[in-house]
Amino acid sequence: MNHATFPFSAIVEQTQLKTALLLCAVDPSLGGVLIRGDKGTAKSTAARALTDILPLIERVDGCAFNCAPGVPYQHCETCNPVGANSFALLTAARINSRPQPVPFITLPLGATEDRVIGTLDLEQALKSGSRVFKPGLLAAAHRGILYIDEVNLLPDHLVDVLLDAAAMGVNAVQREGLSVTHPARFTLIGTMNLEEGDLRPQLLDRFGLMVEVTAPRDKVLRSEVVRRRIAFEANPTAYAAAWMAEQQTLRHQLATAQLLLPEVTLDDALLDLISHLCCEFEVASLRADIVMHKAARALAALEGRSQVTPEDVRGAAELVLPHRRRRKPFEQPGLDKDQLDELMQQALQPPDEGESGVEDTEQENNQDNGESQDQQQVFTAASAGNVRKIEVDTVASRYTSGKRSTAQDAPRGRVVRVVPDQNPSSLAVDATLRSAALRGADDFQVTKSDLHQQIRVGKNANLILFVVDASGSMAAQRRMEAVKGAVLSLLTDAYQQRDEVAVISFRGESAQLLLSPTRSVDLAEQNLHELPTGGRTPLPHALSVALETLKKTSMPPLLVLLSDGKANVALTDGNDPWQESLRFAELLAERSVPALVLDTETGYLRLGRARQLAQALGAEYLTLEELSAENLALTVRGCIKWA
Repeated sequence: MNHATFPFSAIVEQTQLKTALLLCAVDPSLGGVLIRGDKGTAKSTAARALTDILPLIERVDGCAFNCAPGVPYQHCETCNPVGANSFALLTAARINSRPQPVPFITLPLGATEDRVIGTLDLEQALKSGSRVFKPGLLAAAHRGILYIDEVNLLPDHLVDVLLDAAAMGVNAVQREGLSVTHPARFTLIGTMNLEEGDLRPQLLDRFGLMVEVTAPRDKVLRSEVVRRRIAFEANPTAYAAAWMAEQQTLRHQLATAQLLLPEVTLDDALLDLISHLCCEFEVASLRADIVMHKAARALAALEGRSQVTPEDVRGAAELVLPHRRRRKPFEQPGLDKDQLDELMQQALQPPDEGESGVEDTEQENNQDNGESQDQQQVFTAASAGNVRKIEVDTVASRYTSGKRSTAQDAPRGRVVRVVPDQNPSSLAVDATLRSAALRGADDFQVTKSDLHQQIRVGKNANLILFVVDASGSMAAQRRMEAVKGAVLSLLTDAYQQRDEVAVISFRGESAQLLLSPTRSVDLAEQNLHELPTGGRTPLPHALSVALETLKKTSMPPLLVLLSDGKANVALTDGNDPWQESLRFAELLAERSVPALVLDTETGYLRLGRARQLAQALGAEYLTLEELSAENLALTVRGCIKWA
């Protein structure tokens, strides 16, 4: 046992989280578990503690691919040796095979693609000129756990790698003249904080189970959490020893459940119930039905039963369905437990006791859902229509993973060329070896002058900063509906392009950064829904906050200002609010901040302040008459062209 790991059985409460992890241990084919919640809610602690209670697996010392006994990988030199001494080596490998802990591999957010999937063994290539595969993290995680903390921040190029491996159960590598395919079946455990942004839908669906965790609200439970953690940190070894009996009980329970699982049966009536629940909760992916079937059987096995019960199906639904109900970027994942209880009751009661059939039940549920949605509506946002995506032509100076802007000299992305470089950060192996080989095969030796650097072109994310005038001059309902509808359309595009967004609102005496730069467009959408209006217009303060916000980002920005420009609150007492506004606009222009000004001024006589602001900013300008939600979205998408 690793005594530096907090005991799994000592975790206070978090029953659903512990159950989900145990189910993945019983049946690794479930696809893993996504743990969502605030910081400090035992997400990482529980994930790391799982390995200490997992039954040991047979592994050979020195095997880089974690080959299963009797099923060695064909290119594994340890478990499947070749050559004159192959029999002796194979015998030694079998002797060295022994029960060992399940691999627990952490995938760092900053890992390179080569580190994850494996690459050419450069040392062997330079010594002997042979092409030998150097396994990566996916090989190390085979038959074990691949853990990703803050998985929602994982760069897209690594997400693509994970999707391929999770779908096929193998890792295929085609690079530097290598063509290697090896097994890569692992349990994926990811943790995330929703405030930092959400997951791509494709990766979200790959997690078999999802758990939402929160810190205890009961003071007795909170104090017990602190008490146990302090005791563990004071003496980890002694604390782990104190929980040895509980840990051993869990190990025995898991080992028994793994042996029992093949014998667990789920009858056709419960399979129909699973499909019925998936349909009622409008789950598109058929993977949900399959995973619910597996999770229900694993629950039964975990409790020592060979027959699945309706309660097993209900428990599986709570873990399988919440993250698969999400249909649009701003719809929060979750599961209505009252609706689940009602559906379970209706499905299990005898047909002659029901007041109506399934069809009537579906119609009633749809009507109930529609009424509930109407009651929960906070404001009406105008429709943005089928708008085009933002096109960005900038070359970013600093790289942040995204999908919108082209970034030259990116640390990852498509290789466009190679250049000589005696200190390469990304070695072009083929070009380097070819350069050395050009001097002749008799004296093959690589020198610094042969080294070449890979030049990559990637995609960069952007920061879209919305500065929204919520003063009395902007309080007209029609205008706010159009503005909010357009911004929601832009947020949808930002979500798809992996942009960051920030929102500044100004009204009364000051401006407020409602949302710091984040990829969580859900939070931006919530702030816009609840945006109050009325009061004076502190425009200088808003532009000042915008300037300070943009100074702190390395991402290509776009400033979207929605105002009539009628500043009447100065940042400094005694100053002219309008002149202050123009000065901050000039400071933003000096930083070459691309901007769009949306003029909301109405009436027969107009001051034209918003147009003057646009001129000072060097920004695109749009009048209120053009300010339908669709036109606004189209204009913003058309104007994001960077210098």
